[in-house]
Amino acid sequence: MTVKTLKVLSEEVEDMGLAYAAAGGNTAVLHDHGVSSLVISGSKVLSANQTEGVELEKEETETGVNIKMTIKKGYRIPDPVHLCFGLIPEDGVQEINMDFIAEEGSAVELVAHCTFPNAVKIVHKMDAKMLIGKNASLKYTETHFHGPHGGIRVLPKAHIKIEEGGRYFSNFTLIEGRVGLLDFDYDVDAGKDSICEMVTKVYGKADDLIKVKEKISLNGENARSVIKSRLALTENAVSEFIGITEGHAPHARGHVDCMEVIQDNAKAEAIPIVRVDNPLAKVTHEAAIGCVDKKEVETLMARGLDEDAAVDVIVKGMLA
Repeated sequence: MTVKTLKVLSEEVEDMGLAYAAAGGNTAVLHDHGVSSLVISGSKVLSANQTEGVELEKEETETGVNIKMTIKKGYRIPDPVHLCFGLIPEDGVQEINMDFIAEEGSAVELVAHCTFPNAVKIVHKMDAKMLIGKNASLKYTETHFHGPHGGIRVLPKAHIKIEEGGRYFSNFTLIEGRVGLLDFDYDVDAGKDSICEMVTKVYGKADDLIKVKEKISLNGENARSVIKSRLALTENAVSEFIGITEGHAPHARGHVDCMEVIQDNAKAEAIPIVRVDNPLAKVTHEAAIGCVDKKEVETLMARGLDEDAAVDVIVKGMLA
């Protein structure tokens, strides 16, 4: 590499570090060789580290990166695996294709921060396939930071298969900066004695558009699941949430819980769908859409906040 290339790369690493911190990440872990991590800026892999029990393959493409990550059989990874995806420029495309496998008896937590601080015309796509092996466990936390402009399209799609006794917990959060367009589509196949919990928290403002579809098929006996969404909308933001749980096996139990808060001219639609074709399965749902409590707003305004700031505090408290 030339000196000029090294300088550009160093600046990009520094910029991604700052953006990662703005998204809530701890940059120190990205430089800790005792912790598995991966940093991707656009279609460049800026850094990658793997520890015992974690196998990481990556391939740069014209518009993104193909990733294959395997947690080896029986390994229980003590520290979270940290992922940082993002774009620093105002425009661009990032496509992340992930193939994740947690082999039998393994356990890991993935912590992902996706950061687009200057987004004016950006597309971020993620297409993931996840296999949670027999008695394996995956906890996946994904936090987004988008900056103030709202010029971003976020298109995450995932298919997750949970084998017998496997456990999958996900938490998707997008409450800092403008959402832009979010079109979220996750599909889960839950096997015997498996547990699945999916939580989605999004704060829409201005003319943000939020579409969330989550589906869990309880295909194995004694499978358990919860879908939980918490959406908050202000100004002219619009949301559509579809939560689907299907009970196909004896003693399967599932629940869909969606709560949305709207202000101003925002519009929200919540569609919980439950389907059962086994007489020993049970699936339930609850949905609520309402406004921010007026008394709570008045209490905060009496303490010196203006109305917008008071609403913001209440909403972020609900989403925390």
